[in-house]
Amino acid sequence: MKTILLNFRPHEFPQAQIDQVQAALPDRRVVVTDDRAEMESCLDEIEISAGDFPRDLLLRAPNLRWYQQWGAGADWLLKTPEAAQKSWTLVNASGVHAIPITEHILALMLAFARGLHLAVHMQQQHTWKKAARAELFELAGATLALIGVGAIGERTAQVARALGMRVLGVRRNPQQPADGVDAMFAPEQLIEVLPQADFVVLTIPLTHETRGLIGEKELRAMKPNAYLINIGRGGTVQTAALVRALQEGWIAGAGLDVVDPEPLPPDSPLWDMENVILTGHYSGLTPHYFERAFAIFLDNLQRYAAGEPLRNVVDKRLGY
Repeated sequence: MKTILLNFRPHEFPQAQIDQVQAALPDRRVVVTDDRAEMESCLDEIEISAGDFPRDLLLRAPNLRWYQQWGAGADWLLKTPEAAQKSWTLVNASGVHAIPITEHILALMLAFARGLHLAVHMQQQHTWKKAARAELFELAGATLALIGVGAIGERTAQVARALGMRVLGVRRNPQQPADGVDAMFAPEQLIEVLPQADFVVLTIPLTHETRGLIGEKELRAMKPNAYLINIGRGGTVQTAALVRALQEGWIAGAGLDVVDPEPLPPDSPLWDMENVILTGHYSGLTPHYFERAFAIFLDNLQRYAAGEPLRNVVDKRLGY
């Protein structure tokens, strides 16, 4: 019997949502499991899968039509290139992170603007010290460059615009507008955009094209009082070049939710830099994650049942 496999521990997937899945495709069997043996026992029957389907089983499922991954990033394809040759459709949860990651980006920008990263160090040392006027600045009137303008980038642009910031965007198709972005540029114009920005925010996925995108040339092109924020993937930045840029003052600082390698090695100089804020790859976490990801999946189930195009389809060759 054709099966919809939900790759979750049974207690993680509420019965009310299981009922909605069943109602969308009533002639399919719905299986909720994270047990590998159980997955393998019905591998030939799986038509749709959602959640964290083991990669090797993905490649072996002969009748899989589409896989709904529960996260947005599809850089696992770099390690599983065989997936691009398979006929099944890959769909991601793009958009589910837009609110929490935008707020995380905003928190990092405000922390640097108001010197909170320095205040935390002073607090740990039990030192009462007023920030110097030259150490502080306002977001209003500053320029934000968004490298990658998808759902996260567009929401960040809207919030930044509301704060009075000028927003520049870099995306593969610069002719495609985005609300809140004042000017859009093509990837080959990146080096022209960087010198204009007070904050450079990376929201790009990790692909063959974006690996190591930000290196010495790009960091030297930034203003010495500018900040780099990366909430995408650590591999888009050349770590050695970033460390040198921070040590030698090419840029003012960095807010890093992702690093390369990850987790950050204990001996990395990034740990002890006062001009660096590190967060442990949690910018996308939110108590509303499941409900938002499930809403995308349910919408796609209904589209699939109606023979309509699926939402958030990933180009498996490009990786996003």
